[in-house]
Amino acid sequence: MTEIKPLSDIRVLDLTTLLPGPLATLFLAEAGADVLKIEPPGGDDMRRFPPIQGGVSAAYSLLNRGKRSLTLDLKSDTGKDALATLIRDADVLVEQFRPGVLHRLGFGRDRLADLNPKLIVCSITGYGQDGPRRDEPGHDLNYMAASGLLAVSPGSPDAPVVPPALIADIAGGSFPAVINILLALRQRDRTGEGCRIDIAMTDALFTLAFWGYAQLQLSGAAPAPGCELLSGGSPRYRLYPASDGALIAVGALEQKFWNRFCELIDLPEALREDAVDPEATEAAVAALLTAKSSGHWAGVFDGQDCCANVVRTLDQAVGDPHFAGRGLFAGTVEGAGRTLGALPVPISPALGGRGDIARAAPIEPDMLSGPLDGWPQRIDG
Repeated sequence: MTEIKPLSDIRVLDLTTLLPGPLATLFLAEAGADVLKIEPPGGDDMRRFPPIQGGVSAAYSLLNRGKRSLTLDLKSDTGKDALATLIRDADVLVEQFRPGVLHRLGFGRDRLADLNPKLIVCSITGYGQDGPRRDEPGHDLNYMAASGLLAVSPGSPDAPVVPPALIADIAGGSFPAVINILLALRQRDRTGEGCRIDIAMTDALFTLAFWGYAQLQLSGAAPAPGCELLSGGSPRYRLYPASDGALIAVGALEQKFWNRFCELIDLPEALREDAVDPEATEAAVAALLTAKSSGHWAGVFDGQDCCANVVRTLDQAVGDPHFAGRGLFAGTVEGAGRTLGALPVPISPALGGRGDIARAAPIEPDMLSGPLDGWPQRIDG
């Protein structure tokens, strides 16, 4: 019996590049959508993003598995005509141009509505389609800086810390895009009409700063860098070095976890009431943890209700049998001259995610050799 995925009848035109849009359409493809990636002459810039092997980017392969690709020059009449033909048969169009570019290409709101009144158009930008900053360029770090989120935990002035993940791109771009596209499809089921979705990556960063926003509302003061409960200002929620230089992540916020953590490291009773003198408690915890190796502490904390563990490297985390046992790395994709483990995406196996069938990314986009008669024939990825 053939598995029917929840989006198996949905056609998505992907006009995006790099990370936010391609990751969003990867989620949709994983749930069964037929995603056709439109690339400019020369291809998506991500095709040249390292690491590269055999002329193929591993990052591109991971982000674009299960999609098809077509090269269109949207500055040419031929390319515009082909896109118009595709739009007539599409359910969703995802674009990542600067505000106004799609309109200047001849695909403004009215034209899109004429071509396909049921079309859902999702635009992903840094600051949105309107407002004083709409035309301001930026990348993930700029959006975090503009939202105030970066100031909460920037590191010391002499050693500022760049966040380890592209938070604005993914949590501010990809995830809100997918959520709103799915809501728009549900709304279209009821009304029969498409809609326009404006995703501003910076907007969602205020959602991520919910606790700081709450503090701002009550006190009028922004969270101080590295001084708040969840940004390193408490002995209960910090990173501590072990003797071998590895870090111990302590997240023992609740009293029961803190009590157990203190017992396990043998923290003196007088320092366990950390509200009395937080700096003294922090110094004592640091001294105890740095006296022994991360391997020692891993054995101490393993299986204990204390919310403390050793910070792992990515290769150590990928090798953890827990994640393998959950099927997180079961899928594969062909790319960079080899079979790669597919990028895990948060689509439940019950809805088609984490399949074990290799689904290749488009190695080279198909070149348009003549006018399109309609949406290319559906292929199974």
